Amino acid sequence: MIKYSDIKEDLGLDKLKYFENDEAVITHYLQNINEPTQHLYKPITKKYFQVKEKYFQERLPIKWDVPFPPPTNPKFKFIDLFAGIGGFRIAFQELGGQCVFSSEIDPFAKKTYEKNFGEVPFGDITKIVEKDIPDFDILLAGFPCQPFSLAGVSKKNSLGREHGFKDKTQGTLFFDIKKILKEKKPTAFFLENVKNLLTHDNHKTFEVIRETLEDDLGYVINWKIIDGAKWVPQHRERIFIVGYNPKKIKISKQEIIIPSKPRSNFKYKTLPEILGDEVDSKYTVGPGTWDTLKRHKEHHAKMGNGFGYGLIDYPPDSETMTRTISARYHKDGAEVLIKQKNNRPRKLTVEEALQLQGYDPRKFIMPVSDTQAYRQIGNSVVVPAIKETAKEIIKIIK
Repeated sequence: MIKYSDIKEDLGLDKLKYFENDEAVITHYLQNINEPTQHLYKPITKKYFQVKEKYFQERLPIKWDVPFPPPTNPKFKFIDLFAGIGGFRIAFQELGGQCVFSSEIDPFAKKTYEKNFGEVPFGDITKIVEKDIPDFDILLAGFPCQPFSLAGVSKKNSLGREHGFKDKTQGTLFFDIKKILKEKKPTAFFLENVKNLLTHDNHKTFEVIRETLEDDLGYVINWKIIDGAKWVPQHRERIFIVGYNPKKIKISKQEIIIPSKPRSNFKYKTLPEILGDEVDSKYTVGPGTWDTLKRHKEHHAKMGNGFGYGLIDYPPDSETMTRTISARYHKDGAEVLIKQKNNRPRKLTVEEALQLQGYDPRKFIMPVSDTQAYRQIGNSVVVPAIKETAKEIIKIIK
């Protein structure tokens, strides 16, 4: 038996920069080494393994010394698109699924993903050939939020840029999902996006998505706005879209269950349980930033709207909910600031922010800077909320 960490060292994977697909091919090959689809990864892996092929064969199987190793006896297969740091993957892998393909364009998120799963996602999804993706049962995708989010729309309007499906740089990435669904025809899919997707452009954007999934591809779909606050102490409303292939599963829209709350045995972690007592002074907001945040809030108060920073009492009561953490949290922490006695407020630590998305910081590794960590957390999903819907999907496809 050989450890994954030893293979990384032997092949020099830590020296790679996560910008190209070589390391993605190698790690996908290792994760699928006993699968009939491993030939898909042979062209690139050959140049790495040809000298040491006998060495590796003699030492198989691989011991996955990572926080979230692949299951030994998988019950189903899935792919993880726009994978981020792997929130979808944790949920489905813990329920017995095997990830046979992942894709993420951000090199820093790819680094975090690899540290936790032992797999580097492939890069730009627009350059992926659909037929080269291994067969799978479920497609998972938290496709890019910015073109449809309220913040993203405001920013792009101010820059004079188009958004939604008119944004040629990002909005059309949904159509890469369409191409994969059309080619691979999986049993099910689970998509996640900002809730504004439902109403964007007078509902026209969502209608394009619905028509694509239902009318063009023939899937039976349902959707629902889910607030992550039912699972974690953070208000985070997102649209969940679930669909089934009627040629493989006989189901009606009404029978597609997307839970709005956890089961009765779920252990909810409150904000007082998450926030630490003694926090490094580096998380305290600087005097200039604090003055700017106060002026910004006063300005918007005069305009009659509620924009501005969100301030949490410390210690908070057990019912306290934070605002939604976004990818911009690293800039000033405005969405969630914690009061400090005789001092300016502080930002959440990375460990606290992880927990507001349902991650376990004792297990999950963040190998990047705080700036990158906040971006990755803000772009991620509420893992236990995803897992609740995952359970319903798996019940249906079994």
